Amino acid sequence: MQSIKADVIIIGTGVGGSAVAHQLAGSGARILMLERGDFLANEPQNSDAESVFAQARYKTTDLWQDPAGRTYRPGQYYYVGGHTKFYGTAMFRFRESDFNETEMDHAASPAWPVSYADLEPYYAAAENLYGVRGDQGTDPTEPPRSAPFPHPAIPHEPVIKTLSGRLRDLGLTPFPMPAAVDYGEGGNCRRCGTCDAFACRFDAKGDADVRIMRPLLDHPDIRLERNAKVTRLIADRDGRRIVAAEILRDGETLRAEAPLFVLSAGAINSALILLRSACEPMPDGLANSSGVVGRYLMNHHLTGLMGVNPLAVNDTKFPKTLSVNDFYHGLPGDPDARGNMQMLGNIQGAMIRATYPAMPRLAANWLARHSVDVLAMSEDLPDACSRVRMLAGDRVEVDYRPGGTAAHDRFVTHLRRVLRRAGFPLVLRHGFGIEAPSHQCGTVRMGDDPASSALDSLCRAHDHPNLHVVDAGFFPSSAALNPALTIAAQALRVGAHLRDTHAA
Repeated sequence: MQSIKADVIIIGTGVGGSAVAHQLAGSGARILMLERGDFLANEPQNSDAESVFAQARYKTTDLWQDPAGRTYRPGQYYYVGGHTKFYGTAMFRFRESDFNETEMDHAASPAWPVSYADLEPYYAAAENLYGVRGDQGTDPTEPPRSAPFPHPAIPHEPVIKTLSGRLRDLGLTPFPMPAAVDYGEGGNCRRCGTCDAFACRFDAKGDADVRIMRPLLDHPDIRLERNAKVTRLIADRDGRRIVAAEILRDGETLRAEAPLFVLSAGAINSALILLRSACEPMPDGLANSSGVVGRYLMNHHLTGLMGVNPLAVNDTKFPKTLSVNDFYHGLPGDPDARGNMQMLGNIQGAMIRATYPAMPRLAANWLARHSVDVLAMSEDLPDACSRVRMLAGDRVEVDYRPGGTAAHDRFVTHLRRVLRRAGFPLVLRHGFGIEAPSHQCGTVRMGDDPASSALDSLCRAHDHPNLHVVDAGFFPSSAALNPALTIAAQALRVGAHLRDTHAA
């Protein structure tokens, strides 16, 4: 078996793995990055809704199943840069309260072993790294900042500007959504209309590939192996230290060895790798003496709302410039019904038909032209029975049990009333489930107690001193905001620690 040796092995090139590598570059350590996918091809289909949605050209062909045995192709994207190649550019900081223990509908949302203050300098560093645009002081729930946004906010187009004004007339405080886009004079953004859920053909989206991985690959100490799927980690005889990663590439099995491992394959896949790595000393999987690996799967409650106005056409190219957090800490008289509202990307008819195949093309195109589309996002509460499992034959079962559904439904009902008052006589809704796990988190949770968590506050496995898991799997709770910036901030924090303690 061919063996590759390095000082640090990082599994995954998404927002977590790339940020750790960014911190370690130049430390003198030889860093091997393993990515199960390849670079995403720059091709016309990147921005074609029929290709991306109706044909699912870029989704994995892997099949997962639910507890009833129904199989489906999950919304997983395996490319250099991970899911950020297709994300909607939203880069929110979590609020200070998101790191504290809270309660929703008589269920607990646990505290984190780190605070907002611990992450604040790394939030600022991540915003600079990704080129985030925003407007300090306009979000009523904004936590303290040590520095303003690196770049000014992206301006609203006319339809979104009108909506913002109507929301203000209703007593709300809409604000510019923080977004990682290379926009403005000299920037690559052309406001082409295909950003959210599409790959950017012009490298204008602030994704982990463009902003971090490509500059890193010029560094002599960074080596990237593509199309290298890590199937399992191998521990030593005592099960204490990780000694190698087993890799499948082009039908050949390889072995990569290092003194230090960083697992950043995404919350679901990192958990699967750990479970698949069971050995005699660790029969339930690596990092799993607590039994929590694969459990507490969260994905956010996400509901799309289409505000339809039959008398107006929405010709907006880039709508993701507005957000509302007035209800982040609850509705009046209902503190549990809470969350964030932000714009969805530009909905096209093909996107609607991919979800509702029976809808006629003309009807789907009409809805897309006459709607303004927003996303309602609420916290998904952790549940030990919500989990991912390995079944016989290397089959994957996702038994997702969302927590806080009733509170989210009350929040969505309120937002539909708000949108009607803002000028949309018809407001349709569509829920997003675990089949599209873009906000997957919680499966390898952090905590101070090794009996109830897999990782410490620096994402080091309690069971293995040379293994860190740095992706949204470390989240003890999901909060109600997009996870990318928080993953990046913690990854930069972990990377700084590793640079100081482990690098050559």
